Amino acid sequence: MLHSVFRRMTAVRAVVAATFVAAGALLGACGDATSGSNGRVSILLTDAPGDFKSAVVTIDEIYLQGDGGRVVLRSEPWTGDLLDLANATTELVKDAEVPTGSYQQLRFVVSGGYIEVEGESGASRFFATSGYDQLPAGVQPEGTLQMPSFSSSGLKVKLPGDAMTVTDGQRVVLVDFDVSRSFGKEAGNSGRWVMSPVLEATDFAFSGNVRVSLTNPQNLILPTLNGSVVTLAGVQAVLTNTTTNVEETLAFADENNDGTWEANFRYLVPGQYKVSVRGPLGTTFTTDPIDATVTVAAGAESSQAFALTAATAP
Repeated sequence: MLHSVFRRMTAVRAVVAATFVAAGALLGACGDATSGSNGRVSILLTDAPGDFKSAVVTIDEIYLQGDGGRVVLRSEPWTGDLLDLANATTELVKDAEVPTGSYQQLRFVVSGGYIEVEGESGASRFFATSGYDQLPAGVQPEGTLQMPSFSSSGLKVKLPGDAMTVTDGQRVVLVDFDVSRSFGKEAGNSGRWVMSPVLEATDFAFSGNVRVSLTNPQNLILPTLNGSVVTLAGVQAVLTNTTTNVEETLAFADENNDGTWEANFRYLVPGQYKVSVRGPLGTTFTTDPIDATVTVAAGAESSQAFALTAATAP
């Protein structure tokens, strides 16, 4: 039995975008395969911030499994920290040729990895798979991270409709790798963590985003904290998935200096989300509205504006 040692403050999601292009590929439900032609596949990887300090994995291979057998998309190992990919992407596969047809599985073969978590004293604690050689210099893991059979069979991604058909057209697959649910500490005092990945795919072309804005229309004087005046750059937008109750946070930024501070949550699975504003630790920020519920529609941008009404510090 596994249990988490943290109450999640923010979501940790790794997002894989697979682009099907050229002689074309359409991502859809199960269907009859078309033979004799190829599509092209590109896969991007991204992530959203979370409470884990590091979640590093080595992916040895990425492949599709279909009626005609296995199609390898990538065979060169890639090692990366999922948490470094917050609201960004890295290209894992570019224009790999894929025969048209029906594919029931998308798998990532993961040979090893480690996680870095914060202990009760604030110090980092490392847990790694046996013999993993990509740990930071001088670090000796205090416990084990188990990845059952993932180096052989690979991590299975749950596809929309449990399969996809590659035909003409262009679509993108979004794979949500929920780290908050994928790594758990084994019950008892074994000191072991186990990777039980949660990867679910949706149609990337039909994912959405939420743009949150914050203004200070009353020109309120912001409080001083630890000898420094707080700025809106230290304020965060908070997005909560109302289905999973998992939070993500992003810092506000005023990139064009127009007085409107914005945070843009991207690559979101359609659904309902609650949005609010959180001031730096030790402050109280009040806004109008206090919070709001937004609906993320397929392929669309939702927006929510907040106006600052009060800001205090002890």
